[in-house]
Amino acid sequence: MKVRTRSSAIIGTICLIASLALTTASADEPRGPRPAADVALTEVATAQNPIAGAAGPRGTVWIAERAGTVRVLTGQGLSQPVLDISSETTTDGERGLLGVAFDKWFAHFYISYTDLEGTSTVDEIALRNGKLQPHTRRTVITQTQPYENHNGGDIKVGPDGYLYIALGDGGAGGDPHGNGQKLDTLLGKILRIDPLGGKYSGKPYTIPKSNPFVNDPNARDEIWAYGLRNPWRFSFDSGTGDMLIADVGQSDWEEIDWAPANSKGGENYGWASMEGNHPFRGGTEPANHVPPVHEYDRTGLGCSVTGGYVYRGAKIPALKGQYLFSDYCDGTVRALQMNNGKVTGQSELGVINGEVISFVQDGEGELYVLAIGGSISRIDPA
Repeated sequence: MKVRTRSSAIIGTICLIASLALTTASADEPRGPRPAADVALTEVATAQNPIAGAAGPRGTVWIAERAGTVRVLTGQGLSQPVLDISSETTTDGERGLLGVAFDKWFAHFYISYTDLEGTSTVDEIALRNGKLQPHTRRTVITQTQPYENHNGGDIKVGPDGYLYIALGDGGAGGDPHGNGQKLDTLLGKILRIDPLGGKYSGKPYTIPKSNPFVNDPNARDEIWAYGLRNPWRFSFDSGTGDMLIADVGQSDWEEIDWAPANSKGGENYGWASMEGNHPFRGGTEPANHVPPVHEYDRTGLGCSVTGGYVYRGAKIPALKGQYLFSDYCDGTVRALQMNNGKVTGQSELGVINGEVISFVQDGEGELYVLAIGGSISRIDPA
């Protein structure tokens, strides 16, 4: 989970907060015109704490509920659970079922969750004719967590077919173990692994030879990018292959990071030396720091960025190519107009969905907004 941990009272509690205020953005970013699109949120279903989702086979959308169930969304609504791991996880702190993904052939389904001890775990389950085969379930990778918060947990299969995994810095506050900048730990990182290669080699996964640190004896081979605090939702632009990462800040700044499709990996996004573009607690900016493409402070009611997707659907042409995101405490859906990793404009879309915890992209590129309170809403033309 990704709820801001300003104080110990917030850990383990999800507050119902709504806002009509736009969080202030970085002063030096250009402000573009409002998008021509008029949009609305159409509630298509309600769930029990929906937290993540993925485009599934045969035009479906699979929805993960934080307590450990997965349901299938069709035109008729949500199904009964097709997977239930509620006895294997807990919702203490920021834990639970945190992410789901399919491979490109809908042959394997991946789940990211914290187990009963709080260990971050990614499992794989095979599908046959669009149905899960529970007897094939196996664990791909685990990472122990020193605290209950900053688990990250988002997973995506990238355009290259490899599995990308987001892990937070391990929790507490201020990265007390320095995990964000350490290369000998998986915490505070985006990982890139090949689960299918592992199946054929007798290992849980293999390391792509093109990973940036495979020849560094002092670094973990799984690491693709580092310097992250609690990456809460990342995605690949289905039109370009670019990666966008929303990283929750500590005290003052929320940020969105970007990497081009032709990136070789190894980006250092700065945490915990930097929070956004700003030194954190007297830190020194790393020489290889990759600054965010967008940041906003917390002078408004925003508190915890929720990353989304670049819109590539057909129903709202005016939104094409814009990156949509929100904030858990504010709930306003916003759009960034971008050109080659540069923000050329930003706007509110005029829709608010309460405590926005995640976005989901369906197989046609249309977007859904999940609110932890239960609503699953599609972004439609007004």
